[in-house]
Amino acid sequence: MYGMKKVTALAAMALCGLAQAQISDGVVKVGVLTDMSGPYSGMGGAGSVVAAKMAIEDCLKAECKGMNIEVISVDHQNKADIAATKAREWLERDKVDALADLTNSAGALAVQKLIKDKGGIALYSGPATTRLTNEDCAPNGFHWMFDSYSLAAGPAAALTRAGAKSWYFVTVDYAFGHSLEKEAGDIVKAYGGNVLGSVRHPLNASDFSSFLLQAQSSKAKVIGLANGGQDTVNAIKVAREFGIGGKDQTVAALLVFLTDVHSMGLNVAQGLMFSEGFYWDMDDQTRAFSARFAKLHKNYKPTMVQAGVYSSVLHYLKSVAAAKTDDSKVVAQKMRELPIQDPIMRNASIRPDGRVVHDMYLFQVKKPSESKGPWDYYKTISTVPAQIAFKPLADSSCPLVKK
Repeated sequence: MYGMKKVTALAAMALCGLAQAQISDGVVKVGVLTDMSGPYSGMGGAGSVVAAKMAIEDCLKAECKGMNIEVISVDHQNKADIAATKAREWLERDKVDALADLTNSAGALAVQKLIKDKGGIALYSGPATTRLTNEDCAPNGFHWMFDSYSLAAGPAAALTRAGAKSWYFVTVDYAFGHSLEKEAGDIVKAYGGNVLGSVRHPLNASDFSSFLLQAQSSKAKVIGLANGGQDTVNAIKVAREFGIGGKDQTVAALLVFLTDVHSMGLNVAQGLMFSEGFYWDMDDQTRAFSARFAKLHKNYKPTMVQAGVYSSVLHYLKSVAAAKTDDSKVVAQKMRELPIQDPIMRNASIRPDGRVVHDMYLFQVKKPSESKGPWDYYKTISTVPAQIAFKPLADSSCPLVKK
């Protein structure tokens, strides 16, 4: 109905008997619910489906040998009602066992509410709102790659510590932007800075000139972009065009994806500082994974969302295999018990609130003269250890956390 695509991965039938014994309707179904055509399609979209297929392929060669695994996908069009409607159809009618990607915080929150009642497993690698592991947490919801706290912690702390004490935010007007602005503002204040104000824009805004000129007139040392995807790309391009940012004022993008930098080019993106949970050129494991991905997806290197889809789907499938059932309550517990081992995550574990904690990294975009070739865009400023990259569990408002 909304451009659903369906791909089935079948193992050799001779191996199916025992592996399928406890699997409802004989198949494990994973649904990738993502933005296929809008402002977040580059960092998720079709690339997330590719990543899910890679996870299935790898698990079928090992722990999942003998299982029937199917992946389907749909475009939620960045509308929470469509996301909830499609998720409900998948869970009730199509017997989907796990939902992955779930880019767009408003859509993710709608799905989180649904899985509390309907069951299934949600694997969030695309949304950023911290509500998913706080007041709206669920025993069967797992926030995999990043959130607004981990995104804000790196650049907000670094810039404020360096003397950029006054901030003004240009914020996308829905749950993700609100959460990112709040988390960054709290960190700025914690390091002795202050927030002078903010202006909010609609998702997929066509013109950022008035928003950025308003931010410039605040005289804040930092203009913080609390948005993502194409909105961030457009805002940065307009800032460069208008000469906003430079010696007396810095434009800081709090959420930047590899595909954003690729779209802007190094001439425009150089110098941007931001946090990410994955970069393709970190080590031999990430390079090997990314080379496989590129062959399957237009020669693009994976974003942290797409890498998160691979990691989350692979861990979910390993947990189903270990539990010998796709019952969501049993699998959710098994997911918390098993170590996360894959080419993507470093120093990773799952907390009681469903937050997957792992090392994050503070990156800066290279100058054109520093890049050695295609996709060589980042230099690592520092590693933010898992224990401090995410909001402390003691501060969680999740009812699942025992105080």
